[in-house]
Amino acid sequence: MQQLTLVPRLVPDVRSGAKTSTIRWQEADIVTGPLKLVNEQDAGDTVIVWVTKIETLCLSEVAARLGKEAEWPDAELLAGMREHYPAIRLSSEVQLITHLTPAETQQKLTER
Repeated sequence: MQQLTLVPRLVPDVRSGAKTSTIRWQEADIVTGPLKLVNEQDAGDTVIVWVTKIETLCLSEVAARLGKEAEWPDAELLAGMREHYPAIRLSSEVQLITHLTPAETQQKLTER
């Protein structure tokens, strides 16, 4: 199964279904289907989600695509992304990965 790491502070939001997307830069290509998200500080802490969509766009376009322009002005989005990717720029091409909640994923996997 494909997998990505996730910073510990985001795991609860993914698990609760509050977070249904992730932004990635220069990482392995992800495809639609099951995805294991692994807490980067505790490999035993994982969440399975179902990837529904992968979009490639400039980092500067992500907030608008997610309807979060007010929450994520360019400077704040860039600063947050640089915690993980120090060399990233607003013009960098990123993958916006959208996924189902863990509960929706479980239902989908049960139906298969």
